[in-house]
Amino acid sequence: MKTIRSLPAMLLFALLLLPPAEGHAYGAMELSKGQTVYVPAYSHIYVGNRERPFLLTITLSIRNIDAKNPVTITAADYYDTKGKRIRKYLEQPVSLGPWESIRYIVPQKDKSGGSGANFVVEWSAEKGVNPVLVETVMIGAESQQGISFTSRGQAINTAH
Repeated sequence: MKTIRSLPAMLLFALLLLPPAEGHAYGAMELSKGQTVYVPAYSHIYVGNRERPFLLTITLSIRNIDAKNPVTITAADYYDTKGKRIRKYLEQPVSLGPWESIRYIVPQKDKSGGSGANFVVEWSAEKGVNPVLVETVMIGAESQQGISFTSRGQAINTAH
């Protein structure tokens, strides 16, 4: 029988014996009846030494990732860099069925949000469900240069 002699191999073996971390694809997932989700967004980023703004189109994507239950989106608000609400996307709640998604667009020419823009999304459900997945996708093209990237939402506690 061979013995493991190297420290890296022993560490790898020890890590394999640990249980999966919370939230890991193989770990237990916590269900939720609702959340407030903060999502970073960028109406522009800065390019070069002169910090020239590079305008971006923002897509806010809200996805119900529960296979059996609907969720209700109760707010989707867009804020600028200083924390001032610029736009309220929902006038009334929107229901999303299992696997359904909805999106909202901030056009590339709209630079009102700034480089520190964000969305705050609120959702609820009648029973515990897989938490809604909320992301922003930013994309821009100018001359021969293009850029795209994403930001994932973070559930926040607003009750303090």
